[in-house]
Amino acid sequence: DVLREHNTSFGYEKVSEDEKAEKVRQVFSRVAEKYDLMNDAMSAGIHRLWKDRLISVLGPLPGMQLIDVAGGTGDISTRFIQAVRYQELQVNGMDIADSMSVERARAHVVDINREMLEAGKRRNDLLYPDISWTQGDAEELPFGDNQFDAYTIAFGIRNVTHIDMALSEAYRVLKPGGRFLCLEFSRVENPLLRSFYDSYSFQVIPVMGLLLARDWKSYQYLVESIRKFPCQELFKDMIQAAGFKEVTYENLMNGVAAIHSGFKL
Repeated sequence: DVLREHNTSFGYEKVSEDEKAEKVRQVFSRVAEKYDLMNDAMSAGIHRLWKDRLISVLGPLPGMQLIDVAGGTGDISTRFIQAVRYQELQVNGMDIADSMSVERARAHVVDINREMLEAGKRRNDLLYPDISWTQGDAEELPFGDNQFDAYTIAFGIRNVTHIDMALSEAYRVLKPGGRFLCLEFSRVENPLLRSFYDSYSFQVIPVMGLLLARDWKSYQYLVESIRKFPCQELFKDMIQAAGFKEVTYENLMNGVAAIHSGFKL
């Protein structure tokens, strides 16, 4: 019926689509100042290496235009700009005249949560003037068609109400030849490791949230949202359905997380 079509999941709780959007906003408003701490808790600190791997897979180049959706406090975008700066130093001693002929690389952080963006701007505005900060929805991006060379979303797509709409928007804003990259918690393949990780997730992470951030409920939702997210193969199918080609994924730590890649060809 119509009511069922407009219901969705907030972790294991059944809610309306409007309720989910508001509940997710509240979660990330609460954890904005503790975002890195949250990711450390969720991944035992390894998320930093995974994000480095995401940037390595992307291979940033001078002049590249990146849209970093659900970019939060900017930890993907700052890595991107750092990598571009390194590349600029390596391009045959690029002189001033050469550099003037190349469009300046920029990262555009988009996040639906104002508190996350403000935290990112406070930390990074002075060191990273090539990062812009825009409040916006992954399902309805405030940019025109064919604008970006690369689209990244790290640990954000599982919080989107309509994943298919977010993927369609990613396809729309990418230039032909552009690349989609998603880093997300996924399904552990090894049964023994999966059992251990489930125990850690449901018994340890919420307690850490309570002790470190005084916030049990938000961390409990984040664990449940991981379990509700599609497995690697199903998510690959969703990316292909949005129009992307050459879709692949790379498991990290036996599937605790995965990097999915696709191209707009």
